[in-house]
Amino acid sequence: MMKDRFPRIAIVNSDRCKPKNCSLECKKSCPVQTGKRCIEIRSVTQDKKLAFISEELCIGCGICTQKCPFGAIQIINLPKDLNKDTTHRYGPNTFKLHRLPVPRPGQVLGLVGTNGIGKTTALKVLAGKLKPNLGRFDNPPNWQEILTYFRGSELQKYFMRILEDNLKAKIKPQYVDNIPKEVQGNVGEVLAKIDEKDMKASLCNDLELNKVEDRKVGDLSGGELQRFAIAAVAMRSGVIYMFDEPSSYLDVKQRLKAAEVIRSLLNPQSYVIVVEHDLSVLDYLSDFICCLYGKPGAYGVVTLPYSVREGINIFLAGFIPTENLRFRAESLTFKVAETPNAEEIESYALYKYPTMTKTLGGFKMCVMEGEFTDSQIIVMLGENGTGKTTFIKMLAGKLKPDTVEASDVEVPEFNVSYKPQKISPTFKGSVREYLHRKIMDSYTLPQFVSDVMKPLQIQQLMDQQVENLSGGELQRVALAVCLGKPADIYLIDEPSAYLDSVQRIVASKLIKRFILHAKKTAFVVEHDFIMATYLADRVIVYEGTPSVDCTATSPQSLLKGMNLFLSDLKVTTSRDMLFPSTEALGCCKPCRSLCNKRMELDALLMLAIVS
Repeated sequence: MMKDRFPRIAIVNSDRCKPKNCSLECKKSCPVQTGKRCIEIRSVTQDKKLAFISEELCIGCGICTQKCPFGAIQIINLPKDLNKDTTHRYGPNTFKLHRLPVPRPGQVLGLVGTNGIGKTTALKVLAGKLKPNLGRFDNPPNWQEILTYFRGSELQKYFMRILEDNLKAKIKPQYVDNIPKEVQGNVGEVLAKIDEKDMKASLCNDLELNKVEDRKVGDLSGGELQRFAIAAVAMRSGVIYMFDEPSSYLDVKQRLKAAEVIRSLLNPQSYVIVVEHDLSVLDYLSDFICCLYGKPGAYGVVTLPYSVREGINIFLAGFIPTENLRFRAESLTFKVAETPNAEEIESYALYKYPTMTKTLGGFKMCVMEGEFTDSQIIVMLGENGTGKTTFIKMLAGKLKPDTVEASDVEVPEFNVSYKPQKISPTFKGSVREYLHRKIMDSYTLPQFVSDVMKPLQIQQLMDQQVENLSGGELQRVALAVCLGKPADIYLIDEPSAYLDSVQRIVASKLIKRFILHAKKTAFVVEHDFIMATYLADRVIVYEGTPSVDCTATSPQSLLKGMNLFLSDLKVTTSRDMLFPSTEALGCCKPCRSLCNKRMELDALLMLAIVS
């Protein structure tokens, strides 16, 4: 009876659990005395042992979680109805997924959720690469039992099509950096070999791959690899197409083009599924959305499908009204910062830089004279190849300008801290050792811990090896290292790369708060339109022909800079404030129900639409 009322799962992190290096505190402190041991130490391989926790005997006291010196154990109480909805579990004391997204033919299904919540597992199941075991990892069901389990739902029809027609999903992987390890040869030759629709010419034109057709796949940049991967999937004939984070490394214009290519794959019989963390791109791309919630690395739950705006609202609010379930303590909002008063502005230090030019091979860039103050964030907007990173390196002193226009303004010298666009995990050692080497004087300060380390969840990574970190974990560590260095100017290149939607909002807020409190200046390169809009106090727009001749404007107001940037891209935006307030729409009372009038979010979700 207790088991039905209070279902729980026990998670043992195999990387952290080290029975040979501890005194088995978990086993010794467990109070369960039933003739059977709730916690045992079992051999997994010849050289590896792990703690095993019986979820049937566990009473949920949590003593083992507190006693484990490596933080390897989690005991989690689940909503009581979830046990009957288990779709897949990898093994004892491991991650489990509840429910599945429901694809619909002729429509784009968008998936949104934090990293480690089960999106990739769901894609593997829907792709037919992972047979769902319905939680019975020790006695997996056959396909007849699985089809019976999904009887009467759209998933039954979906899986029957996969089995009867032997459908194979075409998948664009999350980490495109690994593509050169598996694919060799020139871009044009590789695409010609896999082109099953005679679409190579049009797709190369749409995705701007014409210039790199003669280049080797291993020599492509991150954005070029991303567009190459999207083209490679779109050229294949198929019924099921899956795209895992297709906007990474792409600028705003390229994201919209990629979205158009993905939507062009739709037909009455095809299924298109997209995992995306850029909410504006997700809104533009999807026809309906499934949110995933739970505890990263422990369990994930897939919601019912919702309309796009309802789904985004539910994800940001952290509340599912149809289930009366709150899965996040706080809603995620983008509240506009208060405008500083005249006295505060007068107290800010003012810095200026002159007009400068720089030539790199066949690329020429001109930086117009500008000025900025402390406690200010300047966001740099432009297509890839327009010189944003070059300008950052000039400010950092890593590149010297070719010419400086004669004026009373000199090129200033700043103490800078620079987070590069690409992060290579070359350090041999733990995250703790890496932080001790890079920011020894900062990472233990109580103020820095509360303002930066805790929001970025660095404490959980301290004992992990840097070279084993995922892309999102590396990004969080790199951001902490950048902000931990004493500097006048913080130069942050694409802080949203590999971060999920929640982490992007958290990163945006902590960068803004840190810069304001430290009275420093930040120059940020960012392609996530929501994150850029939230961060920016001023905007520098890069105009011209990418990789040929470009100009960086002087820092401008957010409104003027955004309008200029979007007009250059021939893009208009619908600024919906996601969404009108309930009072303005005439609701009888402020409500949280997701009716057609939708709840208010103090947000700027710029929905980019090609004009």
